[in-house]
Order: sequence, then structure tokens, then C-alpha cells
Amino acid sequence: MAQMHEVDFQIFGDDLQFVEVELDPREAAVAEAGTLMYMEDGIEMETLFGDGSEKKSGFLGSLLGAGKRLLTGESLFTTVFLNQGSGKRKVAFAAPYPGKIIPVNLKELGGELIAQKDSFLAAAKGVSLDIAFQKKLGTGLFGGEGFIMQRLRGDGLAFIHAGGTLRERTLAAGEMLRVDTGCIVAFQPSVDYDIQMVSGIKTAFFGGEGLFFATLRGPGKVWLQSLPFSRLAGRILSAAGPGGAREEGSVLGGVGLGSLLGGDD
Repeated sequence: MAQMHEVDFQIFGDDLQFVEVELDPREAAVAEAGTLMYMEDGIEMETLFGDGSEKKSGFLGSLLGAGKRLLTGESLFTTVFLNQGSGKRKVAFAAPYPGKIIPVNLKELGGELIAQKDSFLAAAKGVSLDIAFQKKLGTGLFGGEGFIMQRLRGDGLAFIHAGGTLRERTLAAGEMLRVDTGCIVAFQPSVDYDIQMVSGIKTAFFGGEGLFFATLRGPGKVWLQSLPFSRLAGRILSAAGPGGAREEGSVLGGVGLGSLLGGDD
């Protein structure tokens, strides 16, 4: 496993945050394409095919890494920001929507973290981004956003983003938490992840929360978000009119019971 660069950082803002990373000479950070906010003179950027980690060798290794990123819905490319100057230089990365940026020390978590596929923002150079398929059939068929997740490996800092308000929980051994699949940001590999069907036909069809939810069973840390981007986007499209997305979690489509009974239209 490649050793990650040790970087200093500062997070600015409240609900619309960005993280400023300070790089020593020859230190580097890797980030998702399109997250750059600004960088100081002396920092050079290079777009790489794949995740930018150093463990892959040759074209075939890069192609494999890029293909895995494509499966998670991310860009085929990542960007590396390298300090080529003689002194410390700073580069900043902005969150894509309102929420919180979470600094995670992978070394303190055993070197690995399972994260929602769109939650990774940036990391110290050397992080490895891989896919984490859920093993159980129910999870694979009905997990929705939680089906294909990202596996972050390394021994340094990574920055992930949670939409809305962040909630960090430490689950004891055997302790279980039921969560909407989109509200999961990340969890340790020691946490067991599965999908369960909502009990009760009326709850499943008219509860507005969908037919399935995730179960997280300890031990281990989990990070949750109050506003998944998919929920925010769905509500915006739904409010846009008949051409928008259907009401979240409802089998009734674009016209929900609220609109029928409340006379919104």
C-alpha cells in the first residue's frame, strides 16, 4: 500500500463549506474532477486516468481503476495537485452542494472506509479508490444508492462530503440502526450492511419512504446525512411540474396524494 502524503488543512464555512489543504514542497493532493476552488502559484495540476493512486502500474492498471470509477457513476479521471514550489502552497476544494465536509484519518480507522459513491471530495496523494459491491442479493437488487459504494484505502487524510446536517454514530457490537439508503455517507468495514423491506403494505406503498431501507449493525462508526443530493434533486424536479421526477418514495408517480388532496396543482 502506498504511503499517503501528510497534509495540513482547514475547513471554512458553515453549510456551504470548502477545505483548504496546505502542501509542503513535493506534496500532493488528489481530488474529484470539478471540485477545485483555487490554488496558489507553484501548484501544478495533472489529470490522471483512474484514481491517481500509486499502486496501479501500466496502462492496464489505470484502465481497471478508471473502469471501476465508471461503475460508481464518477468521472473516469481524477486530478492531482502537486506543490512544485520551494515553500508551502495552498489548494482549496469546494463541496458540490450544502452540507458538511468530514476529515477522516484512514490510519485511525484501520486503513479503510466504505463511502457513498458520490461523497468523496479529496484526499492526500496515495489514496486508493475502489468499488465495494454489497455481497447480499437483497442489497444488490434493492439497495438503490447503497448498492455500489466506494472503498477508500490508505493511511492518511481523506475528505468526504455529507449533505445537510451530519450525524456521526458509533455502534456497539450487535447494535442496529435502520437508515434510508440515501442518508448513508460512510461506515467502517466492520459494520454489517444489509437491506430490509418495509413491513406493512400501506406503509410500503403510501409511506413516502420507499419499499426498502438499510440496516447497519455494529461494531463500528457510521456517518449519516440529513439531505442526500438525490432527495434534493428529486424534490426540485418534482416541483418543476408534470415533466419533473416522480414524488420520492411514492409508487403513484409524479402526482402524489399530497397534490391530489391539497390542490397544489
